[in-house]
Amino acid sequence: MKVYTRTGDKGTTRLFSGEQVAKDALRVNVYGALDELQAQLGFCRAQMTDSALQEILFSVQKMLFVLSAEVASTPEQTGRLRQVVEQSQVDQLEAWIDSLTGQYGLPSGFVVPGRTMDSAALHVSRTICRRCERLLITLQKQEQAREVLLRYTNRLSDLLFMISWALEVRAVVIAAVKEYLQRQEACS
Repeated sequence: MKVYTRTGDKGTTRLFSGEQVAKDALRVNVYGALDELQAQLGFCRAQMTDSALQEILFSVQKMLFVLSAEVASTPEQTGRLRQVVEQSQVDQLEAWIDSLTGQYGLPSGFVVPGRTMDSAALHVSRTICRRCERLLITLQKQEQAREVLLRYTNRLSDLLFMISWALEVRAVVIAAVKEYLQRQEACS
């Protein structure tokens, strides 16, 4: 078996249904953006040192495969998928968001990305997620998409924001502790 099939050389691809569509079809654009988000989250996860946050991102990455499969299926074929996005996954995102908010609070103003590499990378993920959400809205209007997919992507962008905020707060605290320790060392 080869990695290339040559079936896309003329600008077409197939949905899970087998239906042949143009590579720039709306469903293909949506799951392409989800694939981009998936890859960016892998980049973020590879930069992180916190295993609990890495596990959250890994869980999200696995769920994005489910979401992508659902988008790559026509509404009639969603029932044939082994797994679909459920409200319980949205609830899990909310639980993580609430936990992070409880630990790190919310920013008092706009956050300018870039304090740390890992938080900046998560902000990129958040903006890709927002694009996925906009594309899903268009898909829902034009071809149908279950509302839970919109709730999931909306909550996911909030989660990505909160993880990036947590990383920024940690960076500020660590910098303050280092500065304090340096002053203590200089005084002794």
